[in-house]
Amino acid sequence: MNILVTLKQVANPDISPSHIQLDPAGKRIVSPFGIPPVMNGYDANALEEALRLREKHGGKVTALGLGDDTSRESLKCAIAMGADTAILINDPDLLNADSAGVGRALAAAIRKIDDFDLILCGRQASDTDGGQVLHWIAETLDLPAVSPIVRIEAVDGRHLTVHRLIEDGYQRLRVELPALLGVSSEINEPRFPTMRGTMAAGRAMIPGWKASDLGLQPFTPKVELRQLQIQLRTSKADLIEGNSAAEQGAALANKLHDLGLI
Repeated sequence: MNILVTLKQVANPDISPSHIQLDPAGKRIVSPFGIPPVMNGYDANALEEALRLREKHGGKVTALGLGDDTSRESLKCAIAMGADTAILINDPDLLNADSAGVGRALAAAIRKIDDFDLILCGRQASDTDGGQVLHWIAETLDLPAVSPIVRIEAVDGRHLTVHRLIEDGYQRLRVELPALLGVSSEINEPRFPTMRGTMAAGRAMIPGWKASDLGLQPFTPKVELRQLQIQLRTSKADLIEGNSAAEQGAALANKLHDLGLI
């Protein structure tokens, strides 16, 4: 079974709110010095599930990302975890694309790769929580799409039996391959890269594809995302002491008078 996994590199979600900074355009979170960006968590779950399927049924796993040069680090991490190959769509004209543009670019790359049975994506990205790109991929490639998936129960020839998360439980669905699945974090716990895998990742050559390599024409995003940074105010409370309500009331009045509030 040949599986494609889409990966997005995002700012580390453990960054303290006080250290979060945006770029001048307000479109991206700038990772502070010493805290590098990481693989999107849901995408890591998708990669782990792809590796488990390969271990059971054979085939290969290809990681596919879209981003600038720094995004190679997440793709190298994918190889260190066990992915066979990785490809980066690296074109400045695509970096500020909306969900539709990103989905169509990834779909064009998948169409160029051609040899796949299953596409696994994270259900959404931790930086935008959009959850739209995977559906644009499926729409462009005319594939069935099911999300969010919490279990792949069985592989039966050209069909998968999956559990789709719903509000009060899950739906058990049979999906014909090729298909696209949006993976949720309940499905597994991603493995850590091995030493052998890390060494292989260091030697790996990750090709970079431009929009022209994919036959994509320049386009203008229909949706522009801007992020707002809100400064949180700190507050504190003083406990008014007293042996009775009357003493507490008098102490409160004195406190307010000292602060110039009454």
